Amino acid sequence: MNHDAYPDNYIRSILNDVKSIAMVGASPANVRPSYFAFKYLAQRGYDMIPVNPGHLGKELLGKPFVASLLEIGRPIDMVDIFRNSSHIMPAVEEALKLSPLPKVIWMQLGARDDAAAAKAEAAGIKVVMNRCPKIEYGRLSSEISWMGVNSRTLSSKRAPIPTQGMRLSLNRTSLSGGATAASDRAAKDKSEPS
Repeated sequence: MNHDAYPDNYIRSILNDVKSIAMVGASPANVRPSYFAFKYLAQRGYDMIPVNPGHLGKELLGKPFVASLLEIGRPIDMVDIFRNSSHIMPAVEEALKLSPLPKVIWMQLGARDDAAAAKAEAAGIKVVMNRCPKIEYGRLSSEISWMGVNSRTLSSKRAPIPTQGMRLSLNRTSLSGGATAASDRAAKDKSEPS
């Protein structure tokens, strides 16, 4: 796998296939990037598990923190490592002790360890490095377009405003769509005859 450029189909298949995600380095502080990513993915229907020994006894969005991957006690599909590169190899080595093995090891933006990736891939685990599943989900589901983020794709066609139950391109159902007063007015205006 070329870890400098991932095909969209590779990322899309991962995001469609995984159901449970253990986030190593999750934080309960609502100003931390890991909090936003955890919340976003949980709202998209993923079974999120916060892993951080510094926050035992606390919860993140109703999910109790565990100290390590080995303490989860059930199969997990993906390990999302929200730590810097120097902490990746220990997290991957711990993931390789799980039974069954996770399907995916995902390293967040700025995190890359080619030796750890090679070790995981040798065990049959898919690897993504230096990417954020929250951003990739938003990009591939078209949510990023209606959130006002410049995706660097020029088009005169406006993305549809998501509505409750709308099928997104990641083959998942929208939970609440663009639930803001402005988007509700826009959707109402669009559905009413002029």
